[in-house]
Amino acid sequence: MAKIPTVFIDGEAGTTGLQIRERLAILPDIAVRSIDPSRRKDPTARLALMAEVDLVVLCLPDDAAKESTAMAASLGADAPRLVDASTAHRVDPDWVYGLPELTPDQPARIAAAMRVSNPGCYPTGAILLLRPMIEAGLLPADHPISVNAVSGFSGGGNAMIAAYESRTAPDFELYGLTLEHKHVLELQQYSGLTRRPIFVPSVGDFRQGMIDSIPLHLDTLPGKPKPADIEALLAARYAGSDYVRVVPGTAKLEPQALNNTNLLELRVHGSEARGQAILTARYDNLGKGASGAAVQNIGLMLGIAVETRLPAAAE
Repeated sequence: MAKIPTVFIDGEAGTTGLQIRERLAILPDIAVRSIDPSRRKDPTARLALMAEVDLVVLCLPDDAAKESTAMAASLGADAPRLVDASTAHRVDPDWVYGLPELTPDQPARIAAAMRVSNPGCYPTGAILLLRPMIEAGLLPADHPISVNAVSGFSGGGNAMIAAYESRTAPDFELYGLTLEHKHVLELQQYSGLTRRPIFVPSVGDFRQGMIDSIPLHLDTLPGKPKPADIEALLAARYAGSDYVRVVPGTAKLEPQALNNTNLLELRVHGSEARGQAILTARYDNLGKGASGAAVQNIGLMLGIAVETRLPAAAE
């Protein structure tokens, strides 16, 4: 009988870690190993568990993720494979970027990797919208791009979650207005943009769900593409994808419809008469934007078909 692969979530008490654990709990072909809560910050206990498992998921702040990576590396040939859910290694060339839909060969690269960096929530949708257009020549790599995004408050960490749950936070808030948000470099690198995009994130008074939106003046683009041309390009690019769907544009869009799944919907809301379009990506910031994406990567790395939804959504 084949050995069931084992996974240790380093930092499983956090929001992303808890949801990864819930998703893995319904998979019969993966065994999750946990550390005694009283020893979760004990380096000796963590290293011992790392030596026993096949894969470790890092659900930690950036500095702690780097420390855990060095700890795992100290095991040499016995080092486990890693999936890092932090920002620490997303643009590191020694790590494989964990967005399977990035290119046709990305799933194979992830499957073969020892170290995979899970994508950031905000960049995921924008990258999947922009990269096909740049590769096809519909959008110049140096075109000035603005990405506007709204997320549920669960993506903002423990302090933000506490503020919203205690009703001390505003109903809606723009942030990152210094134009130095940590996701910008990742967004630029994997979309293929050569000009730094403007990124405007925001948070609303709902727990989870996300929309990225990118406005375009189509008459400024090569060949002046119509909205239907962009939609057709995206539909061809993601045809057959398990999780990314290209669906018709709408007059309104709310962010929570895909919560607790790993699905992502791309839309082109356009006016051919006006020569304008708004590209949108809707998904769960804790699903395809975090824990669902991590489980998708774990499945590729361990060679196992996985269910990426939470148990309640899978019923």
